[in-house]
Amino acid sequence: MSATTASPRAHAILITGCSSGIGLCLAHGLRQRGYKVFATARKPADVARLADKGFDALQLDLASSDSIQLAVERLLTKTGGKLSTLINNGAYGQPGAVEDLSRETLRRQFETNVFGTMELTNRLMPVFRAQGSGRIIQISSVLGFVSLAYRGAYNATKHALEALSDTLRLELRGSGIHVVLVEPGPIKSRFRQNAYAAFKANIDSAQSAHRITYAALEKRLAGEGGEPPFTLPPQAVLKKVVRALEARRPKVRYYVTVPTHMFAVLKRLLPSRWIDGILLSASGTPRRTPPA
Repeated sequence: MSATTASPRAHAILITGCSSGIGLCLAHGLRQRGYKVFATARKPADVARLADKGFDALQLDLASSDSIQLAVERLLTKTGGKLSTLINNGAYGQPGAVEDLSRETLRRQFETNVFGTMELTNRLMPVFRAQGSGRIIQISSVLGFVSLAYRGAYNATKHALEALSDTLRLELRGSGIHVVLVEPGPIKSRFRQNAYAAFKANIDSAQSAHRITYAALEKRLAGEGGEPPFTLPPQAVLKKVVRALEARRPKVRYYVTVPTHMFAVLKRLLPSRWIDGILLSASGTPRRTPPA
């Protein structure tokens, strides 16, 4: 793959959510390709570990406007006000039936996965506009265009991110700023462990009408039974991100993993109720809700 004439390597790349998984893999992989990587994490201990690995590391909590503002100020001081690419990867999954999601639990999911992501993007937009160039790469999900049961909060944030990204792409037409969606399916990472922690913190499974289903859900989140079918390592996402970075004219969407490619096709071809059945089977969910 050849870089564009105005190579993104001329300036810096900011990546959110680099403590582990996809974000950490992107940080390592892009640095190895010669990019100047600024890696962020929410927890100070993770920021320190990134710094120990030789990264320009910044603390960034997407749920905090003050944290976003401070991180942007520090970034632009280090880069002389330049930025080639923003990779919005930071996010987490909140499992649970929609009826069990409190307003506050749903708000926290949106604060990180949508509101913080878009606030960071908008704070950096003047930099891209002043340059007349830039790339915004959104790490979305197959759940940005289909929905799995018991992932309602996460489904909603990724659908929202896709809608905002599609709109932003239209509004930036002709500006030299590209907006790209990368849509992974199952990727080997700490995502399930973090989701399990969010489930235990925010869902009262014992009092739920879904408590029988939750028992099986918790086993999957705890890692019993191994990885889901077609799970790929985070390097699969890195490969698509490199394409999005180095293509002269990047695609609007890059699918990662077999399920993502499959559901993109099936959603166009099959009736919604057929898709529902396939999604229920894919998530190991009973087709009828167990009695309360």
